[in-house]
Amino acid sequence: MSRSVLVTGGNRGIGLAIARAFADAGDKVAITYRSGEPPKALLDQGCLAVKCDITDPEQVEQAYKEIESKHGAVEVLVANAGVTRDQLLLRMSEDDFASVLDTNLTGTFRVVKRAARGMLRARKGRIVLISSVVGLLGSAGQANYAASKAGLIGFARSLARELGSRNITVNVVAPGFVDTDMTRVLSDEQRESIMGQVPLGRYAQPEEIAASVRFLSSDDAAYITGAVVPVDGGLGMGH
Repeated sequence: MSRSVLVTGGNRGIGLAIARAFADAGDKVAITYRSGEPPKALLDQGCLAVKCDITDPEQVEQAYKEIESKHGAVEVLVANAGVTRDQLLLRMSEDDFASVLDTNLTGTFRVVKRAARGMLRARKGRIVLISSVVGLLGSAGQANYAASKAGLIGFARSLARELGSRNITVNVVAPGFVDTDMTRVLSDEQRESIMGQVPLGRYAQPEEIAASVRFLSSDDAAYITGAVVPVDGGLGMGH
């Protein structure tokens, strides 16, 4: 059956690949985006695009009302929206730190809490949070980003215990380095250095992250909750 799926930050990169994967499977897909314009190809697939800054509780509420009026209550939530403001610790401002946590961690709290309302009533649901290998390994210059992504794991595991009795699963996907616009700005030297640390010797494709998200949202994963699934080519082994 076609489900109501919401992917936050679904207008580019990993989020876009996830939205397309659900749309290709016949689900009713909504995405949120903060700036720019949603991809025409996604709209042509019948996806709903809602402008929403997840740091604003009122915008989150309005986005859900629009999605629910057109697609029904959200049955699958993929919390993907995130930002980076990289800087070494002694140069990192209070705003650099707070703004990344407000989007990546507190913003995820907002969208998950709102989705859980309908899932609890329906006594079913799938929640997948997009973390990062950086949240497990750490990364110099990314203390704010790593803290926010590590926080998602504790958040997800707490919710898995809290919501499990209502047939709601909560899992985490932790991508490694993915071939997106964000990583393409790196120099050839930086890219080679990163690939040298990855046992599979290559970047992930966004579609590979999307495949794991779709699996965790499927009936085949009905007995998986509180899991952290690394999709990182082996980079984070042992963490």
